[in-house]
Amino acid sequence: MRKVTYEVRRTPEMGPGGSLVHAPIMPVQGEMLPEVAGDIAGEHMLINIGPQHPATHGVLRLVLELDGETVIKCTPHIGYLHSSFEKLGEYRTWNQVIPLTDRMDYLAPLIYNCAYAMAVEKMMGVEVTERCKVLRVILMELDRIFSHLLWLGTTAIDLGAFTVFLYTFQERERIYDLHEAYTGARITTSATRIGGMMADLPPDWIKGLQHFIETFPRTLDEVETLLTNNSIWVGRTQGVGVISGEDAVNFGLSGANLRASGVDYDIRKDRPYYDYETYDFVVPVGEHGDIYDRYLCRIEEMRQSLLLLHQAIDRLPGGPVNIDNPRVILPSKTAAMSDMESMIHHFKVVMEGVRAPVGESWFSVESSKGELGMYVVSDGGSKPVRWRVRGPSFINIAALPYMVEGALLSDVIAVNASLDIVLGEIDR
Repeated sequence: MRKVTYEVRRTPEMGPGGSLVHAPIMPVQGEMLPEVAGDIAGEHMLINIGPQHPATHGVLRLVLELDGETVIKCTPHIGYLHSSFEKLGEYRTWNQVIPLTDRMDYLAPLIYNCAYAMAVEKMMGVEVTERCKVLRVILMELDRIFSHLLWLGTTAIDLGAFTVFLYTFQERERIYDLHEAYTGARITTSATRIGGMMADLPPDWIKGLQHFIETFPRTLDEVETLLTNNSIWVGRTQGVGVISGEDAVNFGLSGANLRASGVDYDIRKDRPYYDYETYDFVVPVGEHGDIYDRYLCRIEEMRQSLLLLHQAIDRLPGGPVNIDNPRVILPSKTAAMSDMESMIHHFKVVMEGVRAPVGESWFSVESSKGELGMYVVSDGGSKPVRWRVRGPSFINIAALPYMVEGALLSDVIAVNASLDIVLGEIDR
């Protein structure tokens, strides 16, 4: 696999216009600060960051115990956005659960749509069409870029780089347009169906996608010009929020947060689905496990997603996007209005829902934030008995207290941003 490159990495003095003249001076985790004259000691102070704070990226509350500006302890409080999605799923038919999935990670809704549909299809023994497979790869890789752009823009603005925020959100608008052209919605896409998709692609949609993937790299280059060698960005991200590969594995981290610590694990490579093993792409892996590595990993992941989109467009076959099974997929409107048997199937699928055999299924995909797992249980009816989501953000945030202990207060914002969490999926 590919190691991310480092143009700036703890180098000695640099020339003008370059960047660091001196390395940032800050205490390393576990290192004691020098004693001040007279051994003056002060009381520890408790402060709240959130739950209404723009830098917590949602309704997250962090209770910090501080000794001066040094973090002694960090206690995350979640649950302010609790929506009970998993319990709601037990009272919805298999297809009615889909609108709940895109409200978890509303920053990459199509990935959650596809992951859930794939878990149910695995349990039912349904094999989707080749066109559906490639189309889902296109949608998931597009939303990987979509999610990383929001992470990049909001993390940059948290650290004071406002221009990057404007660049990334302008590109996100272009993906929003593609969302809306296909699904009719910008955020809550609800695009998948058990056995296929809500519809086939509209005319010229692929042309719009091709225009995006041809022009987007220029913006990505501009962002790297602004950040990668920037002395302020480097000083705020290198050596901050460090976690080793062993600790990252023990905490259950996944996605770029894990790979930045040197652990080469990507489900698309290690447990491939939808023929990912036949695509030509590399997985960027970091070395130091700090914020800067997580930044470089996600930048490179966006470039690799562009390569995957190029290949998927070239191999997108013709044919139907839905399977030919009237007990799973609704018949066409023409057939339902002209054929009695099709009308009966239409009525049963709408009124009773798709019926799944008795069993259980687990399916995991590589989402933009890490390993996303969907677990479903069926008793043979039209509704899940149990629906359980292994959300990557929920696992990743568990490492936050460890990563900020001993750091400075100002670094808490940067470390939290670098984890790329979304509270809709954490609280769900």
